[in-house]
Amino acid sequence: MATGRKGRELFTILETSADTESSSVCVSQDSPLNLSADVKWFEIPYKKPDSEEDEACEAEEDGEGENGFRAANVAATAEHGAADAASLISGVPCNIIVVTGSNGLKHDEEDYVEDCFYSTSTNCSDNTSNDSDIDFSDLEEEQERRSLFSLEEDLDEDCTAADFWGEPDQVISIEPFTAPCGPQHSLGDDADTRDYFRILFPDSLFEHMVEQTNSYALYRQRRSGKTDPHWHPTDVREMQAYVGLNILMGINQLPDTGMYWASDIFIGNAGFKKTMTARRFEKLTQYLQLCERESEPERGERGYDGLFKIRPLLDVLENTMWDAYMPNRCLTVDKCAIVVKGRFSPAQYMPSKPLKKGLTLWMLCDSRSGYCHRTKISVGKPRDEEAAACLGHRVVTSLVRGLEGQYHHLFMDSYFTSVPLLQRLLQDGLYACGPTHPGRKGYPEVLRPRNVGKLSQGEFYQCQRGNLVATVTRDVKVVSCLSTNSAPGIVGISPGKQQSDAEGEGESDSGDSSGFGMPRPLPLLLYQENMRGVDLCDQLRECYLVGRPCKKWWRYFLWFYINLCIVNAYIIQRESRGGTPPTGFNGKQFTQRHFRVRLAQQLIGDYQGARGMERAARKRHADSPIEYGHRLERMSERSRRCRNCTNKGLRHESVFGCKICNVHLCRGGCFSEFHK
Repeated sequence: MATGRKGRELFTILETSADTESSSVCVSQDSPLNLSADVKWFEIPYKKPDSEEDEACEAEEDGEGENGFRAANVAATAEHGAADAASLISGVPCNIIVVTGSNGLKHDEEDYVEDCFYSTSTNCSDNTSNDSDIDFSDLEEEQERRSLFSLEEDLDEDCTAADFWGEPDQVISIEPFTAPCGPQHSLGDDADTRDYFRILFPDSLFEHMVEQTNSYALYRQRRSGKTDPHWHPTDVREMQAYVGLNILMGINQLPDTGMYWASDIFIGNAGFKKTMTARRFEKLTQYLQLCERESEPERGERGYDGLFKIRPLLDVLENTMWDAYMPNRCLTVDKCAIVVKGRFSPAQYMPSKPLKKGLTLWMLCDSRSGYCHRTKISVGKPRDEEAAACLGHRVVTSLVRGLEGQYHHLFMDSYFTSVPLLQRLLQDGLYACGPTHPGRKGYPEVLRPRNVGKLSQGEFYQCQRGNLVATVTRDVKVVSCLSTNSAPGIVGISPGKQQSDAEGEGESDSGDSSGFGMPRPLPLLLYQENMRGVDLCDQLRECYLVGRPCKKWWRYFLWFYINLCIVNAYIIQRESRGGTPPTGFNGKQFTQRHFRVRLAQQLIGDYQGARGMERAARKRHADSPIEYGHRLERMSERSRRCRNCTNKGLRHESVFGCKICNVHLCRGGCFSEFHK
């Protein structure tokens, strides 16, 4: 009999034969759901007190012996080998039974086995950050509020009741995941990077950008009362080349945009100069637009939308990203931040994050590949306390809309995880796991810090209510978590640092190359194995940023979504072709950098129209300068040298000149002479 805290009998160690002990390390096909094969795991059976007298004695020995939770002192030592794994679990030399069957998990299909590998990643956010509300339409928001208000009425069980939580000795039921998943497209083997990008970012979006950009340029000129002589309407080919240049700027990064067109052979880029002039690039950046600005409702008017400037983009990408890749079994919900420069009202200050200030949004990503299925943008603070309290619930339910009854496994951080949310997801046929705050509504009173006391490293307590399992343990610090996809009493041991170092060096000072890490309960292992989807997506996206810093907040979102489409297209291409590079690639490995360069080259193509058009425009201006806006105007308060006189070897200064040509000219005949 193994003992826990202060000698109290908390669980039973069943004795086994030597054959069973020798096979204590389980194979991957028998490992708990969602765990990788290199995690060694064991089950700690729960034993109830044999009689009321034993229960009374336990209560006298330990005042913390509340009925309805289990504990395990699993302080690990690096010197133990594989044969001493049972000692690592119980803390004393003893035998332990190895579970090779259902592992406490009940499946409808006995032959259901799904191999998957996930690298470890911890992502636990601070709940004290000032998060903002999500922008929904009036109809969606009303439906969300109704569903939230009726949540407690729909749930038959009250999570705050005294008898809600019980002993962790129940068998949980997890339905197998059988829904179709992975890339969904009809592209053949001859498809190239442009074809995969077109799945997510169709040509209709480029056409819309061209239409709105041309319309906005006319709108700006009408408002100012002046015509822009350097602007002429753009087209789809030029807009695609413009986006391609912005993609290349993320690979070949320079401090200033004008440096790409510098005359210095060591700085200037010949490809940029060949595609379009610097002035044309600046004009496209100046007038780039996605919406009809003349019909934009003002704040307070009916139909006002905080995301009106990018709403056409969001409406298209929400469908394309969702349809192009069917979600796999394990998904991640987490926050993403966009770096901004300047002061913007939608930007949020997050002191607990590496990125202190930025534009935030929520993402639903695949835990294995990092593919982003859906996003929700945060556009302002919650309007009232009710909105702030149910924000996490609203975010998760809106992100997983359409996945009901497919038995996906969601992994989220402590900002979202709560007992009502996990109950709601379980009713909808979705399993979830994640850390939580012990002060949340419905969390077991006996597992709160003031009742648990000081825990030793590796020790944990659990409570259970059907599939819902609450756990408190101490890893580096005390962690509280909730789960509906992990059986109670299962402890896993990941390969520790000692083992990794021994494998890397080929030898170990102690002569033992099978070192163990710290034993952890199954919910914490599942979280660490699968809470990495958004982090992986961010790593792929932030390697090569698209676009340049600007003064308009919505453009940060525009370039973010273009960059996100590139990452998603790269993932679809990689999984569809099985790592095989596209036709014409001569390298050994087709990386994301190669994908981006190839995509930019295909977007630009042989476009060279901007330079020729500007040369023709300059010739027309010279024939009739007054007609095309060239006038003699006051340039500045301080006089400068006349350009025409300087060309003739004379020195005259003037405060007048031509603003279009950006030169100072004398008030005499220098104006007409210069423009000839």
